Amino acid sequence: MSWLILFPIVFATSLILTMVGLGGGLIFSPLFILLDYPVSTAVSASLFLNGIAAASAAITYFRKRMIDLKIGLPLIVSSSLLAPVGAFATSLVDIHTFTIVLAAVILLAAVRMLFSKPPRQEARDIGTLGRIMGGGIIGMVIGFVGGLLGIGGGVFIVPLLIYILKVPTKTAAATSIFIVVFSSFSGFAAHMSLARPDWKFILLAAGFSFAGGLIGSRIMVEKLKGGTIRKIFSGVLLLFVLKLLQKTFMGGFN
Repeated sequence: MSWLILFPIVFATSLILTMVGLGGGLIFSPLFILLDYPVSTAVSASLFLNGIAAASAAITYFRKRMIDLKIGLPLIVSSSLLAPVGAFATSLVDIHTFTIVLAAVILLAAVRMLFSKPPRQEARDIGTLGRIMGGGIIGMVIGFVGGLLGIGGGVFIVPLLIYILKVPTKTAAATSIFIVVFSSFSGFAAHMSLARPDWKFILLAAGFSFAGGLIGSRIMVEKLKGGTIRKIFSGVLLLFVLKLLQKTFMGGFN
């Protein structure tokens, strides 16, 4: 695929996903796999661009004071510690198993976005200890899975913050983006030791990812229509699931 086509895809993906608390890894990782990148190279590129998009969006959310640091910090510590473990586990999984797991994760994300109903925007104070323990446990799971699959983990973080820790939806999305920055770059650092990144590509693509994340976060703050975005994005995710499974079971991976 020509970079003239790929870079706008990176921009659009970062723009759309940062509006809902994601960094772009859900699209980047399967996209690079479909383009026949080696698994570790695809995952490292996905994590790097994921982190760049999340960082640009986090700037906006931090300035708007939408990030809950009491929940975010324990998640950052635990997810950053476990992301490298997940990254190293990638080399132990064969390509077919990896792709099937990735497809399953994306399918769950699509179903969650398509059918979940927005909860009431009422936060419940579960106490400092509850936030630290809950955030720490959630972060461990998110970090490992994100490092393994090349995604920042936002697709898991957002619903867990909303339904388990009772965080308001927009705060959950903003806090998720903040956490994804650290888990993504932590996983990327581990993948660099496994395979040399394509620096020329990811550094050029990073500019488009940063711009997309910055614009997407501003749209979320000012005029996000969550229901419409979730439905459109669900369709995109389902399409990638079909493409990944087609390539897995009908040939294409050696």
